[in-house]
This record gives sequence, C-alpha cells and structure tokens, in this order.
Amino acid sequence: MGAVMNTVYNNYLTSYMPKPLTRYDTHKKSELRNVYNSIVKLSKDEPWYLPTTSKDTQKYAIDLKENARELRNTIAQLGGLEREGLFSKKNAYSTNEEVATASYIGPKNPSGHIPELTLEVLSLASTQENLGLFLPGSSKASLAPDTYSFDININDMNYEFQFSVGESESNRDVQERLVRLINNSDIGIRASLAESEGRSSLRLTSEATGLAFGREQIFTVSDNHTSKTSGTVEYFGLDYTSRDPSNASFLINGEKHSSPANHFSYDKLFDISLKGVSVDDTPLRIGLKTDVESLTDNVYHLIGGYNDFVRAATSYLETQTRSRQLVKEMKGIASVYGESMESMGLNLENDGTLAVDKDTLRETASQSDDINETFGYLKNFSNMLLRKSNQISLNPMDYVERVMVAYKNPGRNFINPYVTSDYTGMMFDGYF
Repeated sequence: MGAVMNTVYNNYLTSYMPKPLTRYDTHKKSELRNVYNSIVKLSKDEPWYLPTTSKDTQKYAIDLKENARELRNTIAQLGGLEREGLFSKKNAYSTNEEVATASYIGPKNPSGHIPELTLEVLSLASTQENLGLFLPGSSKASLAPDTYSFDININDMNYEFQFSVGESESNRDVQERLVRLINNSDIGIRASLAESEGRSSLRLTSEATGLAFGREQIFTVSDNHTSKTSGTVEYFGLDYTSRDPSNASFLINGEKHSSPANHFSYDKLFDISLKGVSVDDTPLRIGLKTDVESLTDNVYHLIGGYNDFVRAATSYLETQTRSRQLVKEMKGIASVYGESMESMGLNLENDGTLAVDKDTLRETASQSDDINETFGYLKNFSNMLLRKSNQISLNPMDYVERVMVAYKNPGRNFINPYVTSDYTGMMFDGYF
C-alpha cells in the first residue's frame, strides 16, 4: 500500500509542481510530533469553511506548500536551521563547468588544507537504447486481432505488458498505445516514437546509465515465456539494442576511474557531476572557493530562493486574490532590512524581488573585519523567511479565498487536526 501511495503522490507532484527531494525532507519523530501539535493548536479556533472544489485553487494551494518547502530547503542548505551556521557553507569551484560541476560535501570546519584536484573526462556514462523496426505508420498492423503480451526485465524485476490489437488498427496506433503503456508503468524506461519518411519505430531508453558489475544490459525485452499471445517483440523489433549502456571514464589526478553514473562523490569531499568530455586532453581543476567567494555565493543563493518564491506567488495574482496578501507580506519582510541591503548591493524591486549587485556584495564581504556582524541583518532576514515558510507549509489555506460557514463556539471546541490541512485531501480525491 505504501508503494502505491508513493506512486500516487509522485504522479500528483509531477502534474502540478515537481520539486526535487533533499535530505532536509526527512524528519525525526519529534519533529513530526511538533508539526502535528502545531496543526492541532491552529485548528482549535479555526472557523469552519466550505470545502475548496476548484481545481485551479487546489493546484494553487499545493504549489504554495511545495514552494514554501523549497524555500525552507534553500535556507537549510546554507546552514540556516541554526543561526550561527548560516552562510558558513563552503562551496567548490570547477574551472570548466561545461565539462563538470562540483559541490563541497566535506566537514563544515575541515582541520587541514583541502588540496585541489584535476579531472579529465574521457567519456560520459550512457543509457541503453532499443530501437525497433521502422514500419509504415498508416498501414494496417500485420497482427491478428488478439490480446498480446511481452516482458521487460530490469533491475532483476520482470514486468509483463498486455495489450489488445483490433481488427483495423494501424502500426502507429499500436505503437502509440505501447508508448503510453510503458511510460505510465514508470519502471525506469521511457518510450517514444522515432519517425522517418512516413515510417515509425518504437524507441525504448533506460533512465539509468552505465552497467553494474557482471551485467551487459540494463534491460531486456522478450515474449518467449509471456502469458498472452507472443509475436509482438519480433514484429516491432523491440529486442534490438541500438546503443549499449556504458560507464563514465575519467582521470582524477592522473589516475583512471569509472562510474556507472555521471554523478559521483570523491573522497567524501566533493560531489561531482559530469556534463561533457574534456577537449584536447585538457584537465579541469576542482577545489574550494575562498571564504569570501563562498559567502557571496551563499547570499546569492538565499536571495535566489526568496526571488523564486515571490515570482511563484506573483504568477497567481490574476487568478487568486489572496496571493496578493502573500506577496505583500514577503515584500514587507524584505523592506525591514531595505537600507542595510542597499549598502551591500541588494535592492528591493517594485515586484517584491531582490536584485543583487555581486561586485558590491563581494567588495563588502572582502572589506569586512567581522563577517558575522556585517551580515547579521541577513541572518535575521533568513530567520524571518524560515518562519514564514514554515507557516505557509503548515497551512497554505491561509492564502486561499474561501467561504466561511461559522466561527466555532469559544471554549467548547473539538480538536480537529485536519481542518487546516484540507489541502492534503486534494492530493488524493482524484484517485479514490
């Protein structure tokens, strides 16, 4: 049941507001208990409202919560969950980000010097691709009307796909049905159609790259032992591997390494993502930025997270009247520190976003005798943003226009922890 609910939730977020998960999305029991207690406290005196049925409003409410979560995670990544840790995050550099990017994942306060490393990318990890036969798209499929099936084996799991072929269906009709069938299964393979001169072919591409030890393929397709009528694998050519998967190959400090993915960690210090192949055998360098450069990047990242949230809320001004109140509140938070921000190159715009002059910001940081004192106002700013994001995550319905039915009877209220969280029902009411 848990796997089914997880699939439902992921499908919902993919349709509405897909956001990457981070390690800050996991919580201790005590943290979840605090969230529950906060919801109970809020709902105790919350008025009764009519349920929200508008799909656009439901999408808006879920978007608010997801954007608030992302803002909180942005602050958390900078160490903002602890006041003294904010902006202390060290950042890595790459001298050629078209070939590889890097982030620092080592200890917050390394005891010794962290040396620079060289990286030369020889080849990237690739996916597996199966390309079927090119058949006349508009021609009638040369398959007898019947129920067919074939099997795809991936990650030591075997998945059977069943489908029917009608009397007058064309090759393209059946191919398009298989594309939808495979993509909706979400097993780690993406299906698409390749077209050439009126002919179409079914293309299957693995989402994963590289090969585990002892394997030659990521997935295989067959109908030798399938439960329904066989013959579609041969007819469509689904078992032909047009591109074999391969591991990434690269040199670190002159020593050869390989990885099944284009993303890996090195020596528990750097998280490296490969983007391209080195040109002319020229290695790039990866190392730690100076404290001033890291601080500047951290501030820029914080302002970027704030701006993304404000722009997301602003996009609903024409359709959701209560979003105007949220934008006003966010702008009010920034305006509290407007004078201090301007002196450091952070300027509040009319739409509530903040413009950053990186040169002024870097100069201020480099000339500061006490970083904590100079940037103390930004720590206060981030703390206010953190509280606001937690408030919105707890009850995004505060910013939804709703029809109130009645106030509760003071002193005689029943505790209903789900009143402020009716947006949770929005995620599932279309599935059950």
